[in-house]
Amino acid sequence: MADDSKASNVGGRYAQALFDLANDEKQLAAVEADLKALKKMRADSRDFHTLLASPAFGAADKGRALAAIADKAKLNATTKKFLGLLAANGRAAVLPAVIEAFEALAAKARGAVSAQVTSAIPLTPAQTKGVAAALRTALGKDPEIETRVDPSILGGIKVRVGSRLFDASLRSKLDSLKFALKRA
Repeated sequence: MADDSKASNVGGRYAQALFDLANDEKQLAAVEADLKALKKMRADSRDFHTLLASPAFGAADKGRALAAIADKAKLNATTKKFLGLLAANGRAAVLPAVIEAFEALAAKARGAVSAQVTSAIPLTPAQTKGVAAALRTALGKDPEIETRVDPSILGGIKVRVGSRLFDASLRSKLDSLKFALKRA
């Protein structure tokens, strides 16, 4: 847990620096789009995920790989420079934390709130709209919803907004029941 917290702090500091730079250069939307693209690439590519996380690759190798990815994806110059800096400082592994923190900063700047919604099966557009309406009512802000599918929750839904987790999954209900039965 301590390592995750440390990565988040480092990621948050880098994200704040990138956010400030992108804002000053009037490139906020472009950098945010680039980071969303990198997030998708990392989710879709096991090799990219391994490159970032593995200590087997040195900072120089990660820097060259990130530069090649940035060129191929035609990322913004600010994003390319940032990726180079991240790799040069030996911090490429915290890119996912940087992206998450940057998304939160950008959403806050727009007056919105970022929410991750996890369900056992893909949500229909109507269900997504219903979750968005419920979050808007509960939080008083427009939610930017990112949906994920995790069959291991069995049913129901999990919603994470910042550090708060609303867990109405079948898995957590079964775990609670199991715990209660063990105590009885």
